[in-house]
Amino acid sequence: MARKRKLLPLLENIQIEGIAAEGKAIARLDNKVIFVPYAVPGDIVNLQVTHKKSHYAEATITSIIQPSLMRIQPFCKHFGVCGGCKWQCLPYEEQLKAKQQQVEDALTRIGKVPFPKILPIMGSKKTKAYRNKLEFGFSNKKWLTKEEIESRVIFPDMNAVGFHIPGAFDKILDLKECFLMDDFNNRIRNGLRSYVIEKGYSFFDLRNQNGLLRNMMLRKTSTGEIMVLLQFCIREAQEEKEAQDILQWIKTTFSEITSLLYVNNTKCNDTISDLDIHTYSGTDCIYEKMEDLQFKIGPKSFYQTNSEQAFALYKVVREFANLSGNEYVYDLYTGTGTIANFIAGKAKRVI
Repeated sequence: MARKRKLLPLLENIQIEGIAAEGKAIARLDNKVIFVPYAVPGDIVNLQVTHKKSHYAEATITSIIQPSLMRIQPFCKHFGVCGGCKWQCLPYEEQLKAKQQQVEDALTRIGKVPFPKILPIMGSKKTKAYRNKLEFGFSNKKWLTKEEIESRVIFPDMNAVGFHIPGAFDKILDLKECFLMDDFNNRIRNGLRSYVIEKGYSFFDLRNQNGLLRNMMLRKTSTGEIMVLLQFCIREAQEEKEAQDILQWIKTTFSEITSLLYVNNTKCNDTISDLDIHTYSGTDCIYEKMEDLQFKIGPKSFYQTNSEQAFALYKVVREFANLSGNEYVYDLYTGTGTIANFIAGKAKRVI
């Protein structure tokens, strides 16, 4: 006999009081903290509790009774669904204040570490088109929004390319626009979707683990170089021909791409660290510059996703280190070696 699901309460006229981590806001009721996504301090809202624990609860907004004076209009049509940008309704200056408070609380209140005055966060100059890397998944079962479901419209085309919906591993939101990278990401994603649907090629089925197009990674450097990596699931000769056709279409349509790569992944996950990457056209890497340094970035390389902010961070590291030229510097958590190389000219030796 199936267990009856316990109905969780609807809370009315609740005031949002503060900001928590991971893009959530905080309300309080009966000495219990309630975490609410997409809310702004000062909002008065009705909430539907989704999870209830002994000391806290999680809830979603069902309606905004009175919006906060701090609330702003999100600039992306996918806000609130895709999960990629969780604070577009909150001014960037307020986001920085909240993040600063979280760091101070972690160090002083929770960690009990005595600190002098903590310097303010150096915010990013860009709040749009700041990322140098994006990854999009392909799926033959796109996520339908609440409005689409309630419209009762039958969608004959369920193919999608975009981001995974938080908490739903097999559902992908079909993105029409994304502001995390410059407009190249929109042009190639929307163009590729249209081409593949027109040709009748298959999108990946995450549950059945079949379908040709699986994933696309984009990288772009400040020097203007662009890398595109297509992840296919090729099991038959016909799928190999289709993959080659897609790669040729991309090469012809987007001449600005300097590194066009592909990988065949028939595993049950999207990780490619153990797979061979093939170069279809151009180079097998791209280059990023920082002052007089040049960094080689491959498809498996880690590089800070905000290039301009990484440059600002490294300058602060170099300034704070205050090297005289006689020091040995140990880079204990190195990735591409960007920080180590950036300060090497000021040290006797970097290890």
